[in-house]
Amino acid sequence: MDLPESFWWGTASSSTQCEGAPAQSDWLAWERAGKAPPSGDGNGFATRYADDFALYASYGLTHHRLSIEWARIEPREGRRDDAAVEHYRQVLTAARDAGVHPWVCLHHFTLPGWFADERAFLDDRSRSYYWPRHVAFCAETFGDLVFGWKPINEPFAYVAAAYLLGANPPGTNDLDKLLDAYRGILLAHRDAWRELRGGDSPVATVHNLSPLFSADTSVPAERNARAVDDLMWGMWMRADRDGVLELPGRAAERVSDMRESSDLIGFSYYSANAVNRDLTLSPYPSGARVGPLGYAPWSEGLGIVLRRLAEELPGRPLLICEHGVGTDDDEWRCSTLAESLSIVEQAVADGVDLRGFFHWTGVDNYEWLHGYDVPFGLFDREREPRPSADLLASYARPTPQGRR
Repeated sequence: MDLPESFWWGTASSSTQCEGAPAQSDWLAWERAGKAPPSGDGNGFATRYADDFALYASYGLTHHRLSIEWARIEPREGRRDDAAVEHYRQVLTAARDAGVHPWVCLHHFTLPGWFADERAFLDDRSRSYYWPRHVAFCAETFGDLVFGWKPINEPFAYVAAAYLLGANPPGTNDLDKLLDAYRGILLAHRDAWRELRGGDSPVATVHNLSPLFSADTSVPAERNARAVDDLMWGMWMRADRDGVLELPGRAAERVSDMRESSDLIGFSYYSANAVNRDLTLSPYPSGARVGPLGYAPWSEGLGIVLRRLAEELPGRPLLICEHGVGTDDDEWRCSTLAESLSIVEQAVADGVDLRGFFHWTGVDNYEWLHGYDVPFGLFDREREPRPSADLLASYARPTPQGRR
């Protein structure tokens, strides 16, 4: 079994995680308040990017998703930093020179402090003015160097961490604010689509997706599993398929231009979850090995996600935007990766329109509340390859006999 020559093989990262949080970012304020470990200079990507791209290309990983940090290029409202803008143009140019196709994300969990002060995506005026202005600037300034766009990283994960779990700024625990923010950030993706569509650069979503199971057969657990599934899956899929934005307990809104507002349905996948009676999540399958972030990597779940998307959104091409294992046990990473890639091959053979696979991440980086303690990389921070890098290269590198 094999994958087509056109299949995209890549890696993914974010600015804060590989460059560190900039001075005007809400994440740096979060660090300084003692809510997160210091990110420092990330993994050194800001100065080592050209070498990193050459390294990725040498392993056949010729696509890379990075984020352009809004707080770097517009540290104060309406005042852009020309040096930061030029830095990102140099980064994108270096990727192209190395034979790596850059995909650009415009919001990966962090925001300029001034935009957060304007209530960010909770406020329709703020979301519909500042955010499209930022997207339009990035499209005009960087578009000639961009292969593809992934405008917003993991909308549901972002709003859950920021407005329900209190783990990310602004650190609230308020269901109404979560729903307001979720509505706003899904509309923000639509806003980005309006600015970015129609060119040569494809636009992809990055939804965080997990198969969800009731932890037991009790009525509360099964009801909770359906409720979480509707938040993680149902809301955005109805918007994409039907142009209807429907939040729990609120009247449905018809927003026709949300329908198919991307070229590809992209997603991240790390694990499945069991939903408990108290609405908490547990690793699934029960008894599986759990990593330091509290989830159990389970390749079979990737197949479940692919098939559900193919069945519920027929005709929409798919893209795996993130998949990886946070662990210092690379043998475990290799085992999971090999199983997942086998499932990818089988899905494509079965007719699933899957366009590519991006590994999270290339070089070990900052993992938010866990600092630098949880490695995800194919390469360590000294750029030494792990066996998992060779494994992925065996799929990604073309050879006269085919891959592997």
